[in-house]
Amino acid sequence: MNKIGRLHLLTDVVMQSRFSHEELARLGIAGGADTIQLREKGGSTRRMIEVAKSMASVCRSSQVPFIVNDRIDVAIASDADGVHLGQSDFPIPLARELLGKDKIIGGSAAILEEARICLAEGADYVGFGPVYVTGSKEDAGPVSGPKGLKQVVETIPLPIIAIGGITPENVPEVMKAGAYGIAVISAVCCQIDPEGATRALREVLERSL
Repeated sequence: MNKIGRLHLLTDVVMQSRFSHEELARLGIAGGADTIQLREKGGSTRRMIEVAKSMASVCRSSQVPFIVNDRIDVAIASDADGVHLGQSDFPIPLARELLGKDKIIGGSAAILEEARICLAEGADYVGFGPVYVTGSKEDAGPVSGPKGLKQVVETIPLPIIAIGGITPENVPEVMKAGAYGIAVISAVCCQIDPEGATRALREVLERSL
């Protein structure tokens, strides 16, 4: 299994426009994020590759894994450390063939059965959620709550990264449910001080381990 961090920052420039993907990556890493994921749902593929290459360089200089959401072509072109794939995205087994055994492949799951699929197909970790109500993803589906998260953690022998409505206030509850780590978007990207917001999450996460 390939190693991932415990605090994943998914960069976003749709919900906010004050910070670029690269700036968010730098600020997040400075605040303690140990995995950075490029989340870009539209725009030019060429531009996305440029951004991904820049982010990969930022992450590499700090020895932080860089993952591309959805787009395996962008992950390959930027020599990212891995890719994160949803249930309807590029198939995980084929992604493994293309990326090789040393790259990180994460899978998304909203219910236990989807987490089982991620495991069976060879994912290195599962991003499970939404655990709480979130406004970052329109098609996020019903919330699982800590109880649903705990069920997945106890059933799936992979690192489970909780996502969806994660804040410093509920991190202890998420970690108590057995999550390996957390993933955030708006809790950092939409804050006035992304570095400080990341640091606050990191501090409570460390206390909850």
